[in-house]
Amino acid sequence: MEGFDWIGLSGSLLLFALVFGMSATVDIKALVAQMKNKKAILTGCFLQFGILPLLGFIAVKVLQLDETMGVTLLVVTSSPGGSYSNWWCSMFNADLALSVTMTAISTILSIVMLPLNLMLYTKYSYDDDIVEILDWTALFTSLVVVIGAIGLGLFCSAKIHSHRFNVFCNKMGNIAGIALVVFSATMSNTGGGDTRIWNRDLKFYLGVAAPCVAGLIISNIVTTFMQLKRPERVTTSIECCYQNVGIATSVALTMFKGDDLATAMGVPLYYGLVEAAILGLYCVVAWKCNWTKAPRDAPFCHIITMSYEVYRAEVAELETVEVQLADDASKSCDESISDTGDTIFTYFAMDDVLNTKKESSDLVRFEREREESSRSLQA
Repeated sequence: MEGFDWIGLSGSLLLFALVFGMSATVDIKALVAQMKNKKAILTGCFLQFGILPLLGFIAVKVLQLDETMGVTLLVVTSSPGGSYSNWWCSMFNADLALSVTMTAISTILSIVMLPLNLMLYTKYSYDDDIVEILDWTALFTSLVVVIGAIGLGLFCSAKIHSHRFNVFCNKMGNIAGIALVVFSATMSNTGGGDTRIWNRDLKFYLGVAAPCVAGLIISNIVTTFMQLKRPERVTTSIECCYQNVGIATSVALTMFKGDDLATAMGVPLYYGLVEAAILGLYCVVAWKCNWTKAPRDAPFCHIITMSYEVYRAEVAELETVEVQLADDASKSCDESISDTGDTIFTYFAMDDVLNTKKESSDLVRFEREREESSRSLQA
């Protein structure tokens, strides 16, 4: 079909697969618990839409970036969290349920907060009315893809009710994430030589990288001060800094032409490289400091391929319920809660177990075998 945008469709499909896979990994009970976690969510929203856009504005003013570079950077820092934030949280076993929740909330809020921040900061940075010439159709299309994928993924996780399905979707999402990285890198290097980011001046490198680095430092300070759980600190910091650079790319394609387009396209490309490198290193350090759900003594290849989100959900399911088989079905609905509020004592017939227990993924067995093997080697 002549004129059909196969490149745009391919990118949208990979984005949908990535977000769907990460969302379908999440256990619904964990998601519901995180939706009630007002402190973490409000902290994340404050960092996402308050601190990072302000850091972008400061970089524009201090370094006196030209309009092309500055406007594109403001679009990047005002955008919602990128879908790769879910991928990083999944790969390094931060709080994935919180990550998906924050991505959904920030994407919805960005419908208002993105134009609001752009109007505020472009007004005090440049004279032109930049917001009027933005391609809002292309911008909101990517937001709809993300929201739709999150909704469908969570729906499937709730309906299929299987840890094995959660693990499968996690692997599918990881594969889609890798494919999207390769796809984006390939498309970014198919243009002319003037779009390459290694031919820029020092102001470009400092200005684009500064908001990401400063945002990561500030977010860790704020989340620690707010006494969030350690995996929640990692997730919130990633969500704050890992932006949806695809939005800035689509905006640049519609706003600028010629040399200005080449300059503008370099901003989301370089920011994407910086956030991947900085947050990748941050995730490794957080894992080794025991800030993630993965044990710091586990092999690296093991922690990036195994979902401890699913593993912990299975362990919680096994350990928080004490099963006492009833002699008859009449006691099948009786239950009580211990003094600590942690253990539920439920009395039911064996038929109830088969009907309500979530299908196992075998992750608990694999992890316990690994731990036994590790202890044997140490002995």
